[in-house]
Amino acid sequence: PRVQNAIPLRGFETVQPIYQFLKYLLKVETDLQIDSDHMMVISPDEGGMGRAVFFANVLGLDLGMFYKRRDYTKIINGRNPIVDHEFLGASVEGKLDTAKELKRMKARKVFICTTFGLFTGGLKKFDEYYENGIIDRVLTTNLVYQTPELLSKPYYINVDMSKYIALIIDNLN
Repeated sequence: PRVQNAIPLRGFETVQPIYQFLKYLLKVETDLQIDSDHMMVISPDEGGMGRAVFFANVLGLDLGMFYKRRDYTKIINGRNPIVDHEFLGASVEGKLDTAKELKRMKARKVFICTTFGLFTGGLKKFDEYYENGIIDRVLTTNLVYQTPELLSKPYYINVDMSKYIALIIDNLN
């Protein structure tokens, strides 16, 4: 009940797993150079900008964002379709970023970090992107169920948040 009553005040979507993302990424990608000459943080949209700013500040990296221009006169599958992705930020050439557009813009590696990886559209597109060299790694926390299929993917990194969530629950109590 204490955790349930705390949710309206501060939901679990505010979890900032930056340290855990880095910890698990660096266990696998041991040759990363975390500096502004080789890496930058990219928010996929305006909604993720707060987390991206925090991530970039913690690491001392440059920041960029994709602005999704939508057509608000149409609704497709319950959403307004994206007409154009516009990148706002410094050059990504040789730096770490987010997917097709970033690879087209000459990003060397692309790591996707998401707190709640639901994979509602399945894993086929991620498999295809990995096989085609568009993405290098996908990191999500274990704050949602992870299928055995997902856990077996060569590009997938499971970010364990058990200790962190235990501390949150302990503090709420």
